[in-house]
Amino acid sequence: MVFQQLSGINAVMFYAETIFEEAKFKNSSLASVIVGVIQVLFTAMAALIMDRAGRRLLLALSGVVMVVSASAFGAYFKLTQGGPSNSSHVDLLAPISTEPADASAGLAWLAVGSMCLFIAGFAVGWGPIPWLLMSEIFPLHVKGVATGICVLTNWLMAFLVTKEFSSLMEVLRPYGAFWLASAFCIVSVLFTLFCVPETKGKTLEQITAHFEGR
Repeated sequence: MVFQQLSGINAVMFYAETIFEEAKFKNSSLASVIVGVIQVLFTAMAALIMDRAGRRLLLALSGVVMVVSASAFGAYFKLTQGGPSNSSHVDLLAPISTEPADASAGLAWLAVGSMCLFIAGFAVGWGPIPWLLMSEIFPLHVKGVATGICVLTNWLMAFLVTKEFSSLMEVLRPYGAFWLASAFCIVSVLFTLFCVPETKGKTLEQITAHFEGR
């Protein structure tokens, strides 16, 4: 749940409309529809292939896609951001004044592509699977309390990330903030590979035996 929120999904969703406008999508409703369609399609795809591909594979693949897209997102902000400013306000999408308008629009398409790829990657793995694993790995005698702790952790992290992200962008600049999110995604992939058990096709007794070392 911690890695789900540290991936930067809330920040990407928050700036989605602005990014589409920079790419000359003046219809914000269309932008919202595109984002929603991507989420629905890839979440549905994850639901269809999850039992065949396995949870760990989809989590790892999802993490790798988010690493690439968040890095590209940061590169977009690095390329479009002007020189250092004394103002505490960070203008996320202000293009460099020396860039031609066409070049700025082209870079905005990099942001659109990165954002769509990020949302697709999140929807196929780190969006739904943590909630599924939560229901699979806890034994019955602690499931109620453990599930409550997981949900509390998720919403607490969502609150902290949303509250502090603007401050983080002032300190690290927007590109640094998204590159930090990319770094967290790398850690999430390693966490998946080394710590997350595969629960595909296993009973609760088998999963419990795994954690007990039997």
